[in-house]
Amino acid sequence: MAGHSKWANIQHRKGRQDEKRGKIWTRIIREITVAARASGGDLGMNPRLRLAVERAKAANMPADRIKYNIDKATGNQEGVSYEEIRYEGYGIGGAAILIDTMTDNRVRTVAEVRHALNKHGGNMGTEGSVVFQFKHCGQLIYAPGTSEDKVMEAALEAGAEDVLSHEDGVIEVITAIGDFEAVKAALDAAGLVCAEAVVTMRAENAVELGGEDAARMQKLLDVLEDLDDVQEIFHNADL
Repeated sequence: MAGHSKWANIQHRKGRQDEKRGKIWTRIIREITVAARASGGDLGMNPRLRLAVERAKAANMPADRIKYNIDKATGNQEGVSYEEIRYEGYGIGGAAILIDTMTDNRVRTVAEVRHALNKHGGNMGTEGSVVFQFKHCGQLIYAPGTSEDKVMEAALEAGAEDVLSHEDGVIEVITAIGDFEAVKAALDAAGLVCAEAVVTMRAENAVELGGEDAARMQKLLDVLEDLDDVQEIFHNADL
């Protein structure tokens, strides 16, 4: 068994996403744009774009808007050129934070990220200072009440690396990046409904924070998430 608040953290994050759907759409459009420009607009040949489109659908983005942005990215229209930059830092209690951004102005972005960290009790780290504490992998989350035996059987048979059961009843399936889609398809075929399916940077070890420290860490994460250029945030704080 591992972790005790994963479901609460997932629900909190989803709640914030629902509140800020416009901003979520903006981030997804950036991801679609970069993925399509890098490897083309064919979903069958572009796994990154395929995941971005799935994320767009989950966020209730209209199909015509998805298609428009793919066509725009793969056409010859002039547009903003985005650069992907990852920043590493520390939060409350030394918790590790990875901040993935997509920006057309790296000077603005680094200034905003550093200011947010410094103002709310964190600090910027150097490249490589915390990323080693995370694993790049596929992650499938199943809600409390899902059959652990059924998930275990389907996931391991499909090639998953690990299946973890958490104290709050959440079941977490970990996959290699290359196996993510095949494992997800096998679990879907088994009739298992996934609450969250992402390619992520998963923390290897958690830093437990409670009380005021947990509240301060959540505030820091919320401020970082509100920055326009921030795409994803990964951290190892167990709030």
